[in-house]
Amino acid sequence: MTGSSTRPTPARRSDATRTAILDAARERFAADGYERATIRAIAKDARIDPSMVMRYFGSKEGLFAAAVALDLRLPDLTRLAREDLGRTLVGHFLDLWEENEELTAVLRVGATNEAGAERMQGIFRDQLLPVARQVCPDPEQVPARAALCAAQLLGLALTRYVLRIPPARELVREELLAWLGPTVQRYLTAPSP
Repeated sequence: MTGSSTRPTPARRSDATRTAILDAARERFAADGYERATIRAIAKDARIDPSMVMRYFGSKEGLFAAAVALDLRLPDLTRLAREDLGRTLVGHFLDLWEENEELTAVLRVGATNEAGAERMQGIFRDQLLPVARQVCPDPEQVPARAALCAAQLLGLALTRYVLRIPPARELVREELLAWLGPTVQRYLTAPSP
């Protein structure tokens, strides 16, 4: 046999190309941010034609959703006083949004792109549901209560960091904690209505 066993199969070449694109995208998004990163620059970094990026991921939004791995680093709520859960969770998300533009970018993409929406659903399922499960008084209500928390927190992010609605931007941290903390607390721990 001459060399045929050393030649990569189409599936292996495809996996290698996909991996190269994702690696280049992660580096480019981290260095330039979502808005300034371009498909052309990512393709150049991956040493491929830009059309290949589109072939694999469909759009910049799809590529971003596939490339960005978000660990929300959610706190262990079992270690907190029960009355501090909502305020702690709201504060944690405020810190995340203030320091991590990727989270805001994923929210933008999730609102307009199927791959981004799937990414947000995965974050909800894999990270927020387990946290709600720690403190929810009724295991059957965990998904609904976690969804209500997500609606509250993502609504804040949308109005404050994406749409930049002035009154939402003008609220200081303590006001946000005072308004949203009790609401998230109720969603997590209150008896069923």
